[in-house]
Amino acid sequence: MAASKPAQPGPPINVLVVDDDPAHAEAVADSLQSQGYACKVATSGEQGAELIGRATFEIIISDLKMPKIGGLEILAQARNDLPDAEVILVTGHGTIESAVEAMQQGASHFLLKPLDLQQLRSVVGKAARSQHLRRANAELSRRLDEKFGFEGLIGNSPPMRALTERLRRIAPTDATVLIEGETGTGKELVAQAIHQNSPRKNRHFVGLNCAALSEHILEGELFGSVPGAFTDARDRKGKFEYADGGTLFLDEVGDMPVPTQIKLLRVLENREITRVGSNESVSVDVRILSATNRSLREAVTSGEFREDLYHRLKVISLRLPNLAERTQDIPLLVDHFMKIHASRHHKKIKSMTTAARRRLMAFPWPGNVRQLANTVESMVVVDYDEVLDLDDLPEEFGPPGPEQESPTGDGLHAMVGKPLSEVEGLFIGETLRVTGGNREEAASMLGIGERTLYRKIKEYGLN
Repeated sequence: MAASKPAQPGPPINVLVVDDDPAHAEAVADSLQSQGYACKVATSGEQGAELIGRATFEIIISDLKMPKIGGLEILAQARNDLPDAEVILVTGHGTIESAVEAMQQGASHFLLKPLDLQQLRSVVGKAARSQHLRRANAELSRRLDEKFGFEGLIGNSPPMRALTERLRRIAPTDATVLIEGETGTGKELVAQAIHQNSPRKNRHFVGLNCAALSEHILEGELFGSVPGAFTDARDRKGKFEYADGGTLFLDEVGDMPVPTQIKLLRVLENREITRVGSNESVSVDVRILSATNRSLREAVTSGEFREDLYHRLKVISLRLPNLAERTQDIPLLVDHFMKIHASRHHKKIKSMTTAARRRLMAFPWPGNVRQLANTVESMVVVDYDEVLDLDDLPEEFGPPGPEQESPTGDGLHAMVGKPLSEVEGLFIGETLRVTGGNREEAASMLGIGERTLYRKIKEYGLN
């Protein structure tokens, strides 16, 4: 009876078998292929080295003693070309010295001929589990980069391009950053992007909202406490200790009580915290990112915020644009939120009508990107025909009515009497604006080919 294949998540593990005994190499490959591995065979060290140089393998099984290029040379090349690969060396002339040398040079296992196939499968299975874990970590890192990396900051408007470029320079440093912007502009998302693109990305990102917390509760959250420090106090780490080696994000820092501001300033100067109720100092290594939706400079002037702490926090300052300053990003944000919320609520959404997109473009968005995200989510939830339209808009948009004119005021009557070429240019430009510059979508809406659209854009000088 054939051995059952082990469950292997995702694509099969790629294995290279290198052995100058073709029969032995094929037997090893057949044994592993029956377990679900994707195997290639090289019947010489030279052939094995060539394959390592032009293909990717996650596990390499090589004979130690081969003419010209032996197992240690294969191991050395793998360490250089495929540093994440697990290398298993096999020999019929095993000695303790050769095994020690192989392990010192980076081999993960050392096996003796004649091979016990059950032992081989066990060793390869262990190596495969390490590779699956590496794949999972890489996928997690990719998803974090997608969500919190610079690519996660949706928008192609000049303000967003300038912000992204500034973030690329700021993130790799250890400087404290003050992020200013209206409520709903994405301050925490920017803070996470900074952390995710910094050398601290593999340590904790810890957030704390300083608003609406009393002085004692806030200090306990920041610095931790010891039993007896206050009613119901217990021995616990604060956010600073938990974020050690990583990043601490202080949201609404402008609402921090003045006594706590003094203690925070001391931590920034000395890199030490003292738990509430304790006399012992604890060293911490934390990067501070802070955010506020109010003017800290005005708070300093009014005496609500310490000037020395203000300058400590704003070594680098960022101002996030509100949505009214980046309206050309609205179509991109709408498409992003449609996809996210359709998946979250298990709804099938094919598209959004031009009329609905125009209404979203014309709305003032006092709540910024957060309000837009909530609006699109509401539309997705109430939709019943897989196409988001005016009747899916929330109540604050008013009852569905005739499609509104463009925010630029270029309605149909304004075009009467103009040359047809000018009207065509205006219409194409307006369609590009509605689609956020997405030429593929604009061409589809206009009913023309993309090459024709590119030619028209050039002809009419549209950007």
